[in-house]
Amino acid sequence: MQCAGVTDIGKVRQRNEDSIGVDAEMGLLVVADGMGGHNAGDLASRLAIETLFTTARSLPPLEPDRLKTAVKRANDSILEAASAEPNRSGMGTTVVAAWLSATHIDVAHVGDSRLYRLRAGVFEMLTRDHSQVQELVDRGILTPAQARVSTRKNFLSRALGTDPDVCIDCARHALQGGDSYLLCSDGLTNMLEDEEIAVMLQDAVPVQAIADRLVALANERGGRDNISVVIARLG
Repeated sequence: MQCAGVTDIGKVRQRNEDSIGVDAEMGLLVVADGMGGHNAGDLASRLAIETLFTTARSLPPLEPDRLKTAVKRANDSILEAASAEPNRSGMGTTVVAAWLSATHIDVAHVGDSRLYRLRAGVFEMLTRDHSQVQELVDRGILTPAQARVSTRKNFLSRALGTDPDVCIDCARHALQGGDSYLLCSDGLTNMLEDEEIAVMLQDAVPVQAIADRLVALANERGGRDNISVVIARLG
């Protein structure tokens, strides 16, 4: 398995509130996007990554729901840090985490950071955004095309650090040789179409080069937000 990741401030923001984590030996990949406009979003995303990895490394391999457990502890850490300092009140972050084993990939996510899979030329989003706009799409009030240009598309309905009993979406998918997986923050998907991402992901070059190219193209398009990309390719 090849793994690579990159996070970039973009062209507009004053600081990078995204964080990423990549451990090829464990097979654990994570992207977290600190909530824009909230206090200490960069701290929230870093805490999410650090706590998630520390917890994951401490859990026994056969621990049931170990990825969900790690994400819950990350949520607790953010809430504790926020309560310790008044200027951190309201900080939060998205998270999308993928844990690959020999046969399957476990996924946990909260917010609108995404996981995609490229399999035999088919590019598919494996997560569903936790956003107000996505809820309107689900109810038939907005079309996907309208949602993409909505001024409310970045309003989250869930995030780490906002609720002690945060609802975490979890799933398990079988792996196949040749699969590629891409985790990203919305700084990428707001700048590029899924079709463009899919074409670049099919390139036979090393995955680090693909991650770098995706970020560079998002910046060329305006880089209106922080941009984070993590890619895994199976042999």
